Parts: sequence; structure tokens; C-alpha cells
Amino acid sequence: MPRDDHTGARIAHQRKIAGLTQRGLSMKIPYSYSMLHQVESGHKAASPDLVSAVARTLHIDVTALTGQPYMTELQQDRLAELIRPIRESLDLYDLGAEPDVATRETPQLVEAAATLCEQVRATQLNQAAGTLPKLIAEMTTAAYRTPSAELWAALGSTYRTAHDVTVKLGFIDLSTIALDRMEWAAQRASDPVLSAVRQYMRGLVYHREGEHTIGLRLVTAGHRILAQGEETRESLAVAGQLHLGATVIAARAQDESMVDTHLDEAKRIVKRIGEAERVHWLSFGPTNWAAHQVSALTELGQYGKAVEKARKLHMPASWPTSRRAHVWIDRGRSEMETGHNEAALKSIARAREVAPQQTRYHPGARATIEGLVQQQRRTPDALGHMSAWLGL
Repeated sequence: MPRDDHTGARIAHQRKIAGLTQRGLSMKIPYSYSMLHQVESGHKAASPDLVSAVARTLHIDVTALTGQPYMTELQQDRLAELIRPIRESLDLYDLGAEPDVATRETPQLVEAAATLCEQVRATQLNQAAGTLPKLIAEMTTAAYRTPSAELWAALGSTYRTAHDVTVKLGFIDLSTIALDRMEWAAQRASDPVLSAVRQYMRGLVYHREGEHTIGLRLVTAGHRILAQGEETRESLAVAGQLHLGATVIAARAQDESMVDTHLDEAKRIVKRIGEAERVHWLSFGPTNWAAHQVSALTELGQYGKAVEKARKLHMPASWPTSRRAHVWIDRGRSEMETGHNEAALKSIARAREVAPQQTRYHPGARATIEGLVQQQRRTPDALGHMSAWLGL
């Protein structure tokens, strides 16, 4: 029998709080009564787009439906204890230099910020989360004592890392605070490109909540910021990444025409600059363009095309671990939706092999495995083990 704490059960609970029947809610979202009934009863997995549509309609956070953060698993991985220090480091940004904190020279701090970004891209979340609060305190103190554009920019990059860590672990409230701090540092660094990166990441936060219009407005704001400065390879890479972010947001909104427009704009920039993997720790280039095409097709519900494109996508070994895992998760979801259950399980297993912590806390991976379990009369051992590992 399905457990009573799955995403569908949470949707039913929140729906009843809002005073809606299943049919009443189905009339407010782009999903049928039959689909909603199957999801709430636990006989079909709740897709990320359905979850965001319900959250938007009921005016609640997506995390109220997904159950994030997944505290049991966080405690097992000894990550829960690292969240409070991160929260404090984000809150105490305006107290000035800490008198008892010794600071390294600026080049060393810049290198430390880059190392932290690299750890997150390699999905070494324990290591990054443990280092993050002390580095924020040290860099903030150094920036107050001897301010420089280079140091403020490095601090902005570190706040961006705080966003990456917290959003991956499901602490969406902290991730938005980290982006506010990122802008605070970017303003002091007089770095419009860093501010544009922040708008890109804000847009994706609203995308997760199903607020497509706001997400696209933030992407447009990022382009406006870039237009105020000179065109450089760095600004072009960020502009291209803004277009890629817009493809996924537009796909979640089921606007295929806008998806094509932004993919075309991003490809135009790809042809000009090629791979640009280390521009503000983005992964812009032909590989990421192809990965976003897969994501967009998945969000549009064109699962067959998504699987076809994913199978042709070559991910070089140098490509960030976090991005490779994301592609495997998208591929697994599309394979499940097209009835390729064994392939879907293998794809999620590949994501786990590449980035175990990211996969464990990724709602898409959990929804895919939940869907596979619900489709089976008898759960195979490999699927049962994966489900248990995810805490489902």
C-alpha cells in the first residue's frame, strides 16, 4: 500500500486546507481530475511541473509539497548540523569586521573562494558546507578592513556558493538570502556581470516555485544589467546562460515558441565564444546548450524527444559533476514517462554514481524512483534499494 507521507498525500492535505475538492483543484491547474486523483492516491508520481502548478495555485511553497528539506537523510549524512552555521554567516553580514578573526591575503582568499566553487561543482557538499561559514566570516572581515573590488567580488562568489549548497539541500529560504547577500557584495565590487548572474539564479528559484512570469522578468533584468556595460566574452557567456535559464522556465510554462527563441539566441552566442566553463563558475557552451534542450523537452512533456537527445549528448569528463548528474536525472524522468523503466533506473543510478549527495536530495530523482515503484507490482531489488537509499 502507498505510504501516506508521499507528495500526493501532501497535495491532498494542502488542497483540503484550501477548501478545494479534487475536481475544484484540477480546474485551476493544467492537469486533469484523473491525473490529480492518481497522484493524491499514490498511484502516480507527482511530476515537478505538477507540484509547482499546485503550489502556485494554493499560494504555498513547493517545499510544503515535496517535504524538503529531507531531514532524516540530512542527519544520516551529517549535513543537518552544518546548516545553522551557514544561516548565521548569512545573517551577520552587516556587523563589520570581526575583531578576533585573522585574515589571509587577498590572493589566498580569492583562491579559497574558487576552491569552494569547485567543491560544489564536484558535489562535495559536506566539505563545502563545512568550510563555507568560516570563509564567509574571514572574507567579510577582510573586505571591511581592506576593501577592494577583487575581494568584494570573491565574497559575492562565495555567497553564490552558499546559494548552491543550500538549494541543493532543500533550504530554499536560505538560498534566497544568499542571493541577496551576493547582490550586496556585487554592488560593492561594482561588478554588473556578477549582478546579472544573481538575476539568473533568482529566476531559477522562481521557476522551481512555478512563478514563470517572475522568473522570465528576472532573466530580462539580467540582460538589462549586462547591456549597461561593455560586451566581453564574460558578459556574453552570462547572457547565453540567461537565455538557457529562460528556456527551462518557458518550458515549464508550456511556451514552446519562447523555448525555441531562447535556444536560438543561446546557440548564436555559443557559436561566437564556444565553451566558457569558468566564467563566474557557469558551464556555458555547446554541451550545456544541449543539456538545456533535454531539460526543456522534458518540461514540455516531449519525453520521447528528450530521451533521443539525451542519448546523443556527449558529456566530457571535464564537465562539472553537478551538471552531469542533472542530465542523468532529466534523462531518467523522460525514460520513466516513456515506459523505459529499466533504463530510467539505470539513469538515476548513474546520477547517484556521479553525484550521490546531489542525487539523494534532488526532487526529480526522488519523483522518478517514486514513479517507478508505483508502476511495479513487485519491486525489484535494485529499485527497492534505490528507494530505501532516497528515504522513500
